[in-house]
Amino acid sequence: MLARRLLAGLGSLLAAGCSPTTVLNALAARDGVRTTTDLAYAPGDRHGVDVHAPEGARDAPTVVFLYGGSWDSGDRGMYRFLGASLASAGVVCVVPDYRVYPEVRFPDFMHDAARALAWAREHAAEHGGTPDRLVLMGHSAGAQMATLLALDPEYLQAMGLEPKATLRGVIGLSGPYDFLPLRSPTLQAIFGPERDWPASQPINFATPGAPRMMLATGQDDSVVLPRNTERLAAKLRDTGNAVRTIAYPGIGHTEIIGAFAPTLRFLAPVREDVLRFVTEATA
Repeated sequence: MLARRLLAGLGSLLAAGCSPTTVLNALAARDGVRTTTDLAYAPGDRHGVDVHAPEGARDAPTVVFLYGGSWDSGDRGMYRFLGASLASAGVVCVVPDYRVYPEVRFPDFMHDAARALAWAREHAAEHGGTPDRLVLMGHSAGAQMATLLALDPEYLQAMGLEPKATLRGVIGLSGPYDFLPLRSPTLQAIFGPERDWPASQPINFATPGAPRMMLATGQDDSVVLPRNTERLAAKLRDTGNAVRTIAYPGIGHTEIIGAFAPTLRFLAPVREDVLRFVTEATA
C-alpha cells in the first residue's frame, strides 16, 4: 500500500512536467547535509564538482561518484538525491562533471575522471572526509570509467597516484565492462578506431592487485546486460582479487540508481549494500 502511494505521488509530479531527477532531488534529505556546489577540479567547462557532506563530519569516508549517460550526456546536478543520501549516512560524496562526446572522445573523459579523483583526495579533509578512506563509485558509463580507472594504472599514474594505494574500494552499478564489438556508430565515434577498442574494456585490465570491488546489477537490466557484471567479476576472481557481486531481482538500469532516493528505497537495498561495502572497505 505504501509503495503504491509513493509511486502514485511520484507519478503526479512527473505528470506535472517534472523530470524524474528533479522530483528525487526535491525530496532529497536536507537535515544534517551540507552541499557545496560549483567547485572546480580543473579549468574549463564541465570540470565542476559538487560535494555533499554530513554536517560536522571529521575523517568520514569519501565516495567519488561518476554518473552515467552513454559518455555523451549527464550533469552532476541531477544527482543531488544520491549525494544527500550518502551524506545523511555519514559519507562525504563528491560528484564531478566530465567532458563528453562530441566535445571529446575516449580517453579524454578518463583523464577528467582521474583529475576529479585527485582533486577529491586533495580536498576531502576540507569537507569532513579523509583521503585515506576513498572509494570510487560509478553507474552505467560511469561504472565503466570507475572500474577502468581502478584497473588500468595509466590514468592515475599521470596524476602521481597508484590505484591500489589511492582507492580503498570501487563500486560499479550496472556497468558495461566487456562490451565489444561496438556496433553503434555513436560508440564507434566515441571510442575511435577498432584497434583502440580493447583499451576501453575494464575486463582487459583485470590483473592481480586490484582494489576490492562491489559490482551490482539489476536482473531485469536490458540496457547494460548483467553478463557484463558476471564476466568482470569472474575475471577479477580468476586473477586473485576480492569482488562482491549482487544481482537485484525485479529492477532494471535506472531503478538501481533511483533506489538511493528515500521514496524509492523499497525497490532494492542498493543504498544499504553500498554503505556496508564502504564501511568495510574503509575500516
